[in-house]
Amino acid sequence: MQSDLSTSQFNLADLRQWLDEQSKQLGFDSLRVTDTELGEATEHLKEWLAQGRHGQMEYMERHAQLRSDPNLLVPGTVRVICVTMNYLSPQINFDTEWERLGQVTEAVVSIYARGRDYHKVMRNRLQDLAKCIENKIGKFGYRVFTDSAPLMEVELAKKAGLGWRGKHTLLLNRESGSTFFLGEILVDIPLPIDGEQESHCGTCQACIEVCPTQAITAPYQLDARRCISYLTIENPGAIPVEFRSAMGNRIYGCDDCQLICPWNKFAQRSELPDFAQRHGLGNAGLLELWSWTETDFEKRHEGSAIRRIGYSRWRRNLAVALGNALASGVEQDAIRSALSAALDNADPLVEEHIQWALGQH
Repeated sequence: MQSDLSTSQFNLADLRQWLDEQSKQLGFDSLRVTDTELGEATEHLKEWLAQGRHGQMEYMERHAQLRSDPNLLVPGTVRVICVTMNYLSPQINFDTEWERLGQVTEAVVSIYARGRDYHKVMRNRLQDLAKCIENKIGKFGYRVFTDSAPLMEVELAKKAGLGWRGKHTLLLNRESGSTFFLGEILVDIPLPIDGEQESHCGTCQACIEVCPTQAITAPYQLDARRCISYLTIENPGAIPVEFRSAMGNRIYGCDDCQLICPWNKFAQRSELPDFAQRHGLGNAGLLELWSWTETDFEKRHEGSAIRRIGYSRWRRNLAVALGNALASGVEQDAIRSALSAALDNADPLVEEHIQWALGQH
């Protein structure tokens, strides 16, 4: 990656200011710039991996060295342009989200996943931003990323001043809480660097206390193996029995640590139609989703981040939630009938979770 330009051909400070304007026009909510030095974060990553807290996310360990230095990922990188994009659609109400967690026959899908796949939305707009830069200054070296490469996105965003790392390990800022996506452009242009923000979590422990599986083992320490988001999305195998009851009716991800966070009182709404809820995922029932065939799953999740977990994991998650509904004593006959009817055609992973679910009454 190498620019055809010398820095004398344009004013870097003016270019930096222009980037703010262009990013807003493309739908990004904030933009900051940092260098590639990650300091202590690389040691923290090594310790986290050594403790096995990444679970079966083998790619985390496989690409650990690349994560430690963006210049190894894209040679020639000297700066990282970091952006945020809010995803909270106007229909979302946090009080309603809490209420649905108590409605055991309702299916709860993490808010960020109810619209279009953010990878595609962010990547396309980052590519547009890079092309705008190219049109302004000529050819330069760059690559765009959004949760799609061995890159320590949260650490880079924190270093760039987009926010501070909350005790749940997510990025927080005072303007929009934590309900935003992150994206990056690695560039070979020596842009001015922005400063970091101070942390504003203080003595608050709400995210730690609310976690259903105690996955936040201490402030700023997350054990992915216990996290419902990991268990329902990244985990390819059986969900450990000790965490199934705590999952409740969460079938894809978990938002509890964000819902409880006081800073999300300031969460900003997104008017982008891409992030609007699709296919009734904000108010679907467990039995309704259980009735979907694999064709239904593929069709209705087309263009969605959910599709990548596949039909089997989707059914696995639903089976656990249906078992938890059985344990509460509601709709016993309908749920038992639906689960039993699915046994003959279930693959071994789903069958094991159905059998567990049928034992919950």
